[in-house]
Amino acid sequence: MSQAKPGDTVRFHYTGTLNDGSVFSSSAGQDPLTITLGDGGILPDIDTALTGMATGENKTVEIEAADAYGPHQADLVYEVGRDKFPPEMDLQTGMALEAATPDGQALMITIVDATDESVTVDQNHPLAGKDLTFNVELVEIV
Repeated sequence: MSQAKPGDTVRFHYTGTLNDGSVFSSSAGQDPLTITLGDGGILPDIDTALTGMATGENKTVEIEAADAYGPHQADLVYEVGRDKFPPEMDLQTGMALEAATPDGQALMITIVDATDESVTVDQNHPLAGKDLTFNVELVEIV
């Protein structure tokens, strides 16, 4: 049976969990994810885990925060004036929004808190600072 190698296009299922066992993402019930090994389309540790796997094989990959989405950076949590948002927008804690930097670059923010005067936002990736575990199953080498 052949094994996946860099440059191969592979299809795989995955389930990502946090240390407490909660699932943050999964392809269960959906089409498998399709990527080309070595092209940088997924976290490097998952790419490495899939390399060498055979169709039907399962593997568990534990990724420390530093190797996933990095540490949570306190300086990326900051307060902005409520007037920076449309007045009709109902800002809720946990809401993810796309914003723009002064030079027009898109960035994702999460609302941490909102009052009539100010909004606290977090520019960190939602999984920053968290260790991740992925269970991957190689479905097919295309």
